[in-house]
Amino acid sequence: MAIPSPPFSLSKHSLSNSPSFHASNPSLDPSKASALGTQNVFGSKANLGGVEQTHLRLRNNLKTNSDLRLQASREPPGLTKELKSDKSERMERIEHGSDLFDEMKQRFLSFKKHKYMQNLELYEKLAKGQAPKFMVIACADSRVCPSSILGFQPGEAFVVRNVANMVPPYENGPSETNAGLEFAVNSLKVENILVIGHSQCGGIRALMSMHDDVETSSLIGSWVSVGMNARVRTKAATKLLNFDQQCKHCEKESVNCSLANLLTYPWVEEKVRNGELAIHGAYYDFVDCAFEKWTLDYKESNLKDKGGRVAVKDRAFWF
Repeated sequence: MAIPSPPFSLSKHSLSNSPSFHASNPSLDPSKASALGTQNVFGSKANLGGVEQTHLRLRNNLKTNSDLRLQASREPPGLTKELKSDKSERMERIEHGSDLFDEMKQRFLSFKKHKYMQNLELYEKLAKGQAPKFMVIACADSRVCPSSILGFQPGEAFVVRNVANMVPPYENGPSETNAGLEFAVNSLKVENILVIGHSQCGGIRALMSMHDDVETSSLIGSWVSVGMNARVRTKAATKLLNFDQQCKHCEKESVNCSLANLLTYPWVEEKVRNGELAIHGAYYDFVDCAFEKWTLDYKESNLKDKGGRVAVKDRAFWF
């Protein structure tokens, strides 16, 4: 005896009211059973149509979401547009630099036409050699160009620029500054060395911000520590002043320390002692466009003792 299987449905909405299909009924016609099974499993035509509509709605929702995503990618917010545009323009300028170099090209062509060609005899002479009267040691700051400030013409000044216009002492060993110094004094036979400090010097601010007896791992810190004596003297002399005023004081004091360091080079000291070389200090205030100049007084300077100070003469102010 065949035991009828319990009725079942696959969908709460589409199959709950459908007639049951008894898989073990031997009297059921196979073809009808197939048709009936299909109807019972998948539901009536009306219910099947509901499923198809549901599928259609899902497809439409997916399409709508895709369209929204596509629209979002095509029309980003204004801020995103601006950021992407700025970034693209900045990258283009960095890669090509066309505007900057076009301007530089025009400046060069103007120099060639109005200066080089009109002073051809001078430049032909300079092509054979140089004999500058000055060596200038100035800061690398873009606002402090000795040739622009003091009007040096080609061939008049041998210039070395570094952070905070410092001269390391002889015992510190080789550097680009003392290499230039050796060439200028011993080969070019310059008659004057001019060390120029300036207002709002970032290197001096870094020096004044350092802690006492603390070694720094940065390249800038290691370099400006050359002026530590200037920092110590400034701290002692300006206890009641604010930080900006202390930095301005140190900007000048560091120049005098560099003048003293110049005399640690035997061949510099010898020429100064013999009157063949003069050492000068200067300070350029680009806030007020003022220039101060002084000359080291070798005979009156006390540099034998550690921490000895330089004496100066012929101080002048140019406004």
